[in-house]
Amino acid sequence: MANSSHTPLSIDRLYRVCDPLQFTFNTTDEIADLEQIIGQDRALDAVSFGTGINREGYNLFVMGPPGMGKHTVLQQVLEQRVKNRPMPPDLCYVNDFARPYRPNALVLPPGVGNKLRQDMAQLIETLRLSIPAAFESEAYREKVQEIENEIKEAEENHFFDLQKECLDDSVKLFRTPSGFTFAPLQDGKVIGPAEFQALPKQQQETIEKTVSTLQDKLENMLHKLAELKKAGREKIKTLNREVTIFAVGHSISELQKAYSELPDVLEYLDAAQQDVIENVNDFRRQEEATPNIFGLESNRPSFSRYEVNVLVSHDAPNGIPLIYEDFPTYQNLVGRIEHSSHLGTLITDFTLIKPGALHRANGGYLLVDARKILTQPFAWEGLKRALQSHSISIMSLGQVYSLVSTVSLEPEPIPLEVKVILVGERILYYLLCELDPEFSELFKVAADFEEHMPWTDDNTQLYARLVATLARKDKLSPLDQGGVARVIEESARMVEDSEKISTHIRSINDLLKEADYWSRERGQQVIQAQDVQKAVDLQRHRLSRYHERLLEEIARGTILINTTDQAVGQVNGLTVIQMGSHAFGQPARITATVRMGDGDVVDIEREVELSGPIHSKGVLILSSYLSSYYSHNVPLSLAATIAFEQSYAHVDGDSASVAELCTILSALAGIPLRQSIALTGSVNQLGQAQAIGGVNEKIEGYFEVCRAKGLDGGGQAVIIPQANASHLMLNAEVRAAVNEGKFAVYTMTTINDALEILTGMPAGIRGEDGEFPEGTVNYAIDERLKDFAHTKHTYAEKLKEEEHEQHEQQEGQAVKDTSAGVNQRTEC
Repeated sequence: MANSSHTPLSIDRLYRVCDPLQFTFNTTDEIADLEQIIGQDRALDAVSFGTGINREGYNLFVMGPPGMGKHTVLQQVLEQRVKNRPMPPDLCYVNDFARPYRPNALVLPPGVGNKLRQDMAQLIETLRLSIPAAFESEAYREKVQEIENEIKEAEENHFFDLQKECLDDSVKLFRTPSGFTFAPLQDGKVIGPAEFQALPKQQQETIEKTVSTLQDKLENMLHKLAELKKAGREKIKTLNREVTIFAVGHSISELQKAYSELPDVLEYLDAAQQDVIENVNDFRRQEEATPNIFGLESNRPSFSRYEVNVLVSHDAPNGIPLIYEDFPTYQNLVGRIEHSSHLGTLITDFTLIKPGALHRANGGYLLVDARKILTQPFAWEGLKRALQSHSISIMSLGQVYSLVSTVSLEPEPIPLEVKVILVGERILYYLLCELDPEFSELFKVAADFEEHMPWTDDNTQLYARLVATLARKDKLSPLDQGGVARVIEESARMVEDSEKISTHIRSINDLLKEADYWSRERGQQVIQAQDVQKAVDLQRHRLSRYHERLLEEIARGTILINTTDQAVGQVNGLTVIQMGSHAFGQPARITATVRMGDGDVVDIEREVELSGPIHSKGVLILSSYLSSYYSHNVPLSLAATIAFEQSYAHVDGDSASVAELCTILSALAGIPLRQSIALTGSVNQLGQAQAIGGVNEKIEGYFEVCRAKGLDGGGQAVIIPQANASHLMLNAEVRAAVNEGKFAVYTMTTINDALEILTGMPAGIRGEDGEFPEGTVNYAIDERLKDFAHTKHTYAEKLKEEEHEQHEQQEGQAVKDTSAGVNQRTEC
């Protein structure tokens, strides 16, 4: 039996019961919904501040484990903030007619973007009808004919004058398909080459001189005719311009009046008007497009350059955007430039610019999952660049990193004013603070969501409202008083604390859904405590295959765990195995051997690199405790080895350090430890037991082993640190065994408490004389260490004497050898 000075915990300390009678409702249908999430006052204050302050760098990082209801809280807070706020401007891209590769950005009042797009589309349709009609009018044709006649008349007059002059000089001017030519005349008739050669030489020279002079005059006439034609074309071009301005001006002026208060739009309309005038022939073409050899239309003019690409339009009068980007790639954030295939070539223009989440959230709020954006290449850098420059620049990654050399667009950056809210785990926040120097400048507000809240009477009533709200939200059956009480108890188990309850909304919601299923399976319309309990039991059962296999192997003796008898240097430690979302306790046999040495404690797990750093730290701490607590006047002449038997996986954590220390002390004292009692806890250098995690799983895991091997009527028990007593929320089976006296839970504050419970002997405290009382565990340990020290000292002295004797023998032999050498020389 355990030392009588140590009393096991009473059953009321093993589990905190939520009294159903404290609730005044019959079912949760009678309870009003919660208006906001509970237990998150700090986080709510931070969210309210971060979303409200409108200063540079005050973006928000909302941190906490997944399933805490962070998105729900943000949605509720932001929906209130975006109401009755003026809409941000529309964002558009239009063609830069002078530089088509660099489209211009237009920032317009809300709703104007779509209106401008419609107006421009209507304008082009109007011009496609009015311009051809203007050029087909009788007045236009008469003016063109007048110009053409004027040119033709001038041409004929010049030609007539030259012809007359040629005749006066007996030369004929001919107009041929290839141009003009001269031929000499004699008696009014053209003479041929043979006749020309028969003329006197002097006459030939005179004719040639005359033709040369006339040739110069012909060239001068042709130059004048070219100038006349050029002037005619200019007149027609001027006429076309006047006609175009007449056809376009009225429509454009109407638009200019409509957008008179928007200088950027007026500038764009002026540029569009100038482009229409310069490319008026595109509007005059009325023939149908003809397909080329590829079956594609080849000669139809394109009017897409006059379109307005509306990236973001806000038609509602009030309310700013609230955007959640669930796939935050680089292009989904900052936008992209798409391409179309034409005759095997990829082409693009400003109409293929597509917006990103930053465009849609501009002037409002953008929610992004931190882990997702950090795992997308270049997305994090793209977001930071936009926030730092206060603008959105759309560039392809190939263009940014010079991976491609094709000609692409360079859209004008769009001004950015947005509040970015990142949602992620705490580790991501702290890693970004540590590793990214720009992060703290851009995200100055952190909202930290708490996983639990105090279990008080007021919070119990609020929790009941939370349960009612969640049930109604998912259209679940209402819960009665017992069902709500059981949910609250299980929420305390989730956080492993009888003084706190969980605020992990997803876990509570899942529990309610499963309880609702089992309630309906029973044909009930109300969720009761038994439904909640069945949901809890089956959640664990679905994931307990591996746990059950381990229990089976322990029961069969394959895994050696002794839950009866006593043994020296051996104890049952308690571990927790985490497999996905399921955790269960598993006892582990810990053994130790001791011998005379130099004060070293060898951890076999650490030697074979199966030990984590925290476990290794625990071993070093217990080594320090041994040397400081026992070896006051003599050196610690101990060599100890500890091991987790039949452990073939990685071991970490210091929760076994109390058990490891007890095995070493048992081996030193030669006093057996009760194998029916398992223990867990970490120890510090002063021998104090410290709290550990997973205490409920550890106790329940050992209880299941004891039950599988057979309960011995009260001998089996566990020892836990006193600091863990408030964390106990043990299941009904353990509590029933404790109530029947078949199982017990002890607490300890120091290593001496554990030794007394395990050995049934007093541990002993060092007296004023520096010695431990006889008949105590520590006395036996101290005596064994003194014996080690004395033996080691005696052995060391013996070695010194032997070395001294050996040294003297070697010196005597050297003298003899020297004397023998002298005698030999004398005889010679």
